[in-house]
Amino acid sequence: MSDSSFAPAQHNEQDIAFMREALKLAQQSFDESEVPVGALVVVDDQIVGRGFNCPIAQSDPTAHAELQAIRAACAALRNYRLPDATLYVTVEPCTMCLGAIVHSRIGRIVFGAYEPKAGRICSNPLVNDACFNHRLTVVNGVLEDECRELMQRFFALRREQKKALKNHKLSPT
Repeated sequence: MSDSSFAPAQHNEQDIAFMREALKLAQQSFDESEVPVGALVVVDDQIVGRGFNCPIAQSDPTAHAELQAIRAACAALRNYRLPDATLYVTVEPCTMCLGAIVHSRIGRIVFGAYEPKAGRICSNPLVNDACFNHRLTVVNGVLEDECRELMQRFFALRREQKKALKNHKLSPT
C-alpha cells in the first residue's frame, strides 16, 4: 500500500478536458439552485459515470456530485469497485464523499477548487488517515479559478436573494 501522492499543478491536457466536462455538470447544479459541484468517473479515457449536486431536488443529503458519479459508474461497470478509475470533481470532496471514494477503490482523484471548511483531501486532510486501507493519487487545482468562480457566483447570488427576501419582508405593503 503506497502513500497518497499529491501532485499540485501536475496535470495534463486530458485532465483539463475532463474537468471542463465536470464544470458543465456543476453548471447544471447551479441552474437548479443546488451548490454547483460536478463530477465524472473516467476509466480508460471513457466517461462511465456523471453526477452533479442534487440533495435538495432529491431530498437526499447524500446526493453529492461525487456519489452520483460513483453510483452511475458502478452501475455501468456492474462492479462496486473502481480501481482503475479517475474521479474528476470541481470542488475538493467532503468526508462523506472521501469515504465513498475509498470504499469504491478509485485510484486517482483530480479536483479543481479547494474547500477550506469541509474539504478532506488537502484542506483538512483525512485522506492519509491510518483507518483507510486504500491510498489514492491526488491531483489538485485543475481549472481551480473557473471552479472557484462558479462557487463564488452561486453563493453571491444566494446572499443577494436572501437579502432581497429580507428587504421584501421588511418593506410595508
